Parts: sequence; C-alpha cells; structure tokens
Amino acid sequence: MIQVENLCKHFEIRHRHKNSWAVLRNFLKRDSSTLKAVDDISFSIQKGEMVGYLGPNGAGKSTTLKMLTGLLVPTSGRLEVNGFVPWQSRQKYVAQIGAVFGQRSSLWWDLPTIESLELLQHIYKIPTARFSSNLEMFKKLLDLDEFLQSPARSLSLGQRMRADLCAALMHDPAILFLDEPTIGLDVVAKQRIREFIQQINQDRGTTIILTTHDMADVQKLCTRAMMIDHGKLLFDGALSDLQNRFGGQRRLIVDFEEPPTQLKLANATIISQEALRITFAFARETRVAELISALTRDHAIRDLRVEEPEIEATIRAIYEGNLLSA
Repeated sequence: MIQVENLCKHFEIRHRHKNSWAVLRNFLKRDSSTLKAVDDISFSIQKGEMVGYLGPNGAGKSTTLKMLTGLLVPTSGRLEVNGFVPWQSRQKYVAQIGAVFGQRSSLWWDLPTIESLELLQHIYKIPTARFSSNLEMFKKLLDLDEFLQSPARSLSLGQRMRADLCAALMHDPAILFLDEPTIGLDVVAKQRIREFIQQINQDRGTTIILTTHDMADVQKLCTRAMMIDHGKLLFDGALSDLQNRFGGQRRLIVDFEEPPTQLKLANATIISQEALRITFAFARETRVAELISALTRDHAIRDLRVEEPEIEATIRAIYEGNLLSA
C-alpha cells in the first residue's frame, strides 16, 4: 500500500546579515545552510493499517505527510502510495486519498456545508447513488444535520472537523491522512471523532496515518507507532513494544488488611503510603508473581493491582530525555 525507501527532504535556509554592510554582503554572498527536515527514512504500511506517526514539533511529521500526499517533492529517495508516485499523475492520485489537516479546512468558507460537499461530488466525479449513500451514513455517524445548511465560517471547531472528515471520505479513498484531527476539541468532540475514525477503518478497511500530539488518540486508535525526531525515524513497531521498551517503572498498588510491620520487598520501592494502601514501583523486568508471593507470605492482603505507566508519560519521557537515540 505505502512503500518508502531512503526518503529525504532538505530545505536550503538562507542567512541574511544585519550589520552595517548587510545589504552589500547579502547581495555579494549567499550564506545558507541545509535543514534536513526528513533524513533517509524507510517504512512500509499495509492495507487497512492504522498507524500513529509521532514526534515533537519540528521533527518532520508534517513534511512526511506533505510528501505522501504529493504536496512536496522529495529531495531524494523512493515513495509509492497505492501504486502511484504522489507528485506524478496528480489527478488520478488524489482520487485515491483523503486528507484532513486540523488547522485547515477543505470547505468553502462562505458556502453552506452541504454545497461544499456537493461541489466535491463534481470534483471527484462521485456517482449520485454513492454520494447519497455516503452522505446518509456520515450524517448519522457524525451528526451533521444540525449544521449542513450553515456556512463553514459559522461552524464551531468540532463541527468543522466533522464536516472535513465527511468531505475527505465522500469519494471512498483507500488511504486517509490525518494531521492533528482532534486538536483544540473538547472531550466529547474528541471521542466522537475517534469513534468515527475507528469505524471507518474497521468497516471499510481504510488505511489511516495519524499524526497527533494527543496520546489518547494514538492509544485508543492505533496498534502501531512510528516515531520521528530531527528527520530520523527512530522507532517503528507495535505501540505496546514502545511502552515495554521505554515505559519506565510499573506500579503495584496493595490494600492490606492491617497496618504492615517491617515491610521490605526486594526489587520494589515504596513510593506512597496512605492508611492501609501502599504503592510500590518496580522495574519492568521484575516478575510480578514474585512480588505478590513475597507479600502474601508475610501479610494479609485485601486487594492489589498492577498499573502500567501511561503512554503519554512514556512519550513525554522519550521527547525530554532523548531515550530512543540512547
């Protein structure tokens, strides 16, 4: 479905002098440096996959998506999406994909939303029966009826995002590119968008690439994650593997029947204690069964549970500590 080999996108950044001779120096000498926005990355994505593409601001996520959608031409490398080279045969290629960029809209600003969708029907040459069928489905899934007659400029952020998702999928694209689709939305709107994305992926087998800073999006939608930083692809694998490798310590929360005395537990550290509840932290390689066996041998236990570190905390630790390149 998507094949990327040794993909690079470099930008030349021109530096302008600002001293007293700046105008003359800028005219006579062009000082510049090269920004490697995407630097020799390779990956493949199969049909029907939903992949989270992660990285801090400026890592190269949006540049990659712009090359995948054909908006930018790579400096070097090979890129093929669903049998097409994105920046070639543009008209045929865009009929195969859908894209939603959280900060931009594909709707016409002053037109009622329904008229924007009808214009897209003509642009993509969508048969009337298929257009009507898709519109009815999306109206139910995204609750569009309340604002279909309203112009895009009057829509709330959540309404506009739902309308943009509808617009991106009216022509049944094989691949959907989502760049920050839930940015700025409230909790209810985010959940509605996530449920819709998940249903489209499951029911239609649509391949989806999702970039986001909201780790809840990734955790609830994706099983695979790719992480990019400074243009380099640093991780590509199961989301669970990312957490297992870089997730830090796990927690064992224990409720005792009575206050424990002389409580010592090998390979675990007490990080909090409140009445009869004690929370231990332990390394991922430590066997939970051994900790529980040691506790139940010497103490009466009312209840216990093991907690994994939150994926958001894992990603934040990677960004801040550069753990992937270590």
